[in-house]
This record gives sequence, structure tokens and C-alpha cells, in this order.
Amino acid sequence: MNLTVRGIRYNPSDETRAFLDKKLEKIHFADEYLQDLDIVITRETEGQGYHLDAKLHFTWGTIKMVSYDCYELFEGIELISDKIEATVRKEKGKIKEH
Repeated sequence: MNLTVRGIRYNPSDETRAFLDKKLEKIHFADEYLQDLDIVITRETEGQGYHLDAKLHFTWGTIKMVSYDCYELFEGIELISDKIEATVRKEKGKIKEH
């Protein structure tokens, strides 16, 4: 699985990347199904908070998108990683091996 983390109006620190890697260990069961995972962290221009988008590319061509809005970045990373895991489990459940 190829993981890409980008920031818009935010530069992801090494601490943020390490926390994200730790939280995404939950989806290692789907490494052969998940081809690419692109995560974009956007700092809101008005007020405070972040918007997180994750684009999941599966090996069979399906692309899924999950997003989350939050005030605390690490809380948002935890919650979007849960959404990513749920999406991966759902898509994996739809595929039948031959």
C-alpha cells in the first residue's frame, strides 16, 4: 500500500505522520487489497479546525472517499482512521475470492 500525506495551509510534522502511521496499523490486514491511500489535511482559513480527506484506491479499481471535520488534529486522525478501517472492511466484504 502506498501512503501519501499532504497538507493544504498546513505542513504535516513528523509527529503527525508517526501518529497517523500508528493509527493506520489497523488496516494492515488489507495491504493486498488497498493499492493507494491519499490523505489530505486542510487547515481551515476561517476560525479554527481541520478538514481531513482520505481517498482509497482498491486493486479492483474501486475508489472510495472519506472525510472528517474536526477542531483537534489528532482527534480527527483517530476518527478518520476508524472511518477508513470501516470502509476497507465493507469493500473487502463485497469481494468474493475465486
